[in-house]
This record gives sequence, structure tokens and C-alpha cells, in this order.
Amino acid sequence: MEAARLTRPITGSVAEFPVTWRRQRRSIGFSKHRVGFRVFAQDSAAEPDLSVTVNGLKMPNPFVIGSGPPGTNYTVMKRAFDEGWGAVIAKTVSLDAAKVINVTPRYAKLRAEPNGSAKGQIIGWENIELISDRPLETMLKEFKQLKEEYPDRILIASIMEEYNKAAWEELIDRVEQTGIDAIEINFSCPHGMPERKMGAAVGQDCMLLEEVCGWINAKATVPVWAKMTPNITDITQPARVSLRSGCEGVSAINTIMSVMGINLDTLRPEPCVEGYSTPGGYSSKAVHPIALAKVMNIAQMIKKEFADKEHSLSAIGGVETGSDAAEFILLGADTVQVCTGVMMHGYGLVKKLCSELQDFMRKHNFSSIQDFRGASLEYFTTHMDLVKRQREAIRERKAVKKGLQSDKDWTGDGFVKETESMVSN
Repeated sequence: MEAARLTRPITGSVAEFPVTWRRQRRSIGFSKHRVGFRVFAQDSAAEPDLSVTVNGLKMPNPFVIGSGPPGTNYTVMKRAFDEGWGAVIAKTVSLDAAKVINVTPRYAKLRAEPNGSAKGQIIGWENIELISDRPLETMLKEFKQLKEEYPDRILIASIMEEYNKAAWEELIDRVEQTGIDAIEINFSCPHGMPERKMGAAVGQDCMLLEEVCGWINAKATVPVWAKMTPNITDITQPARVSLRSGCEGVSAINTIMSVMGINLDTLRPEPCVEGYSTPGGYSSKAVHPIALAKVMNIAQMIKKEFADKEHSLSAIGGVETGSDAAEFILLGADTVQVCTGVMMHGYGLVKKLCSELQDFMRKHNFSSIQDFRGASLEYFTTHMDLVKRQREAIRERKAVKKGLQSDKDWTGDGFVKETESMVSN
């Protein structure tokens, strides 16, 4: 029976989390219930445990295929499961794929070497790609097939619709019928169809976002994650609205609006389509520091305002190593999504990510993800507080430099150091 929605606590020596039943919840019309977990310390000699349980969804590791080309059809999603990814978020679907018309080329790369040398390391990646252009019926059939073949693996549908309540309700109903485990709402695509109030056009308008989240969460019977756009002044505002409107979690960040560059030979922008281009979404290694800041902001807000709830945070942005993932988790992320990294390195990247994350855990003697999730969050503060802390530290150092205050403080063991503490430079 599928994971679900009416909660019943189950206890164990390693974890406690509720198990739910979608079918029962649907039939009696219960609203969604958030579910959480608690992981207890394991035998220190055991291999570090990468498994996580997020909103009732059990994953073998925190690495999730981010919505995009790596989740574009049955073949590639199956490959992701076979390689060992913790979960897969399919490429975003809508009711009418006929409205989605892509162009080629639609990618551009930024390399570390001067003048964009083809041998340089890729540090930035721009795309002007739209959501899935495959018929919804085809995608739904493949969702169902994947869940039949991998019933114990987590498949998440990414959906996006126009500003139309009936359309959102129909789309949610149809994707849920395939057996998917959760839904990620694309409130963040930075390009394509903003005139229809789709993607970032909703994520950047908190009043609109609140209304649409209300429609979605009144209909959905599986966990809902709202995917946030970084193309906004304060990312905590839409994240807060999404959680207050019933979403179980948020994902951040989607790509950053960008112009990759101008070809200095042709004087045309890149990527160049028939001599023209359009701003697109920026991803890869160069966005990682920006993503860390946005995730930190959201995690602080969740900790401060939703501490009594089990909301989840899925981090996205420039992940290519286990260390990149560890940084996100240290800031409070439950899962870590990878999209561009898979496009550059292939689906086998997950093995490297898992191995490197376990190396980090061994180094610090962490036995589970929960042991260090959010551990670095408390060390962020305001600039004024940094000034205060530094002044106090300087004052303490000067106090030590002054040396002993009285003859009675001399000791035999520390006599030389005590003498030096009173020597003038």
C-alpha cells in the first residue's frame, strides 16, 4: 500500500515517524497532515546512514534529481532509480503541452578559462528551456509505470499551470491518480509564459501565491513542496506564504535570471537562436554561494516561525560534490537536489555524492543526516552583532595581555608565561 496521509505513529529504535494512507484520507476528506521524524544515535562503528524521511517519504539518501532534463521521460527517470538516487522530481508538466514550444540551441556555458576556452571548467550554465513539451497523457502513463516498477522509491511530480483554479485542480487530480508520492509546485521558472501567470510570475507575487497555494492545498492529498524563485528581493516572503498556505515544504533555489554573454565576434547574445536570444535561467557551480545564502535565509525563517511544525526544506544550487551537499544540510536542508550536475556528469554522479558525504560524516563522527542538519545555522548573525563580538574579543585579549593583577596570582607551573604576559612589545 502506498505511503499516505492519515497518520499513525510507529516507534522504533532508530526512527519515529507517522505512516499514512492516501486512500483512507481521500475517502473521508481529511486535510493534509504534516509528518516528521526523529533519528537517534546509531552504533559509532556502523557505516554513516544517509537515509532520510521527509514529510513521510522514506529515501535511501538525500540526493534528489531536480526537475528538468534529467527527469524528462521514463527512460531517464528509470536510470536515476537504478543508479541509486534518493528520489526523482520529474520535469514540470501542465495540462496543455501544445503551448510549450522549445528552441535550439537553448543552453550556454560559462567556463573558468579566459575567453571561454573550450578546455576550461564549466562554472556557469544558462538555459532558456521551457517545461515539458510531451503530452500530459504520455507523462502520466510513465509516472504510473515507474511507480509500478519502483513502488518503494520516491517519485515527485513537478506541476505548473495558468491562473485558473479548475486547471490546477484537474492537473493535481490527474497526477495523483498515477501514484506519485508528492508534488513540487513550480512557482519559479524565470522565463517562458509569464503572461499566463505561470512560474515565477506567481512566485514573485505573494498575494497571487497565497491564493494559488490555497487552491492547491485544498485539493492535494500528497505532500506539496513549493519551489522558490531567487529572482526576488526577500525569498523568505514567498516561502512563508507557501508554508502558511498549507505546503509541507519549500524547495530553493530555481535558476537565476541571466544573460550568459555576448559573442564578441558576431556581436550577438548567447545562446543564439536565428541571431537573437532571450534572458534565461543561470545554474551550476557559480550559483552555489547565492543558493547557500537563500537557503540559509529560509531555514532561519522556518526555525523562528515554524519551529513547532515539521516543514521540510529541499536545497538546490550548484551541487557537484558531497561537500556541496553537506553545506546545504548544515544550513538546515532535508534533501539536496541536483539537475545541471547530472547534465554535466551523468546519473552515476550520485555514487560520488554519497561516498563524499559519508567521508564528511566519518570525519566528524556523524552517524546520520539528522546529526548535523542545521548545525551551522546558529553561527549566522547581523553585522552589528559581529562588531559587538569583535570588540568584546579584543577587550578580552587586551585584558590577558596586561598580565597578572596581583602578586598573589603568580603560579609555579605558569611562571614563564605569566612573565611574558607582562612584557611590553
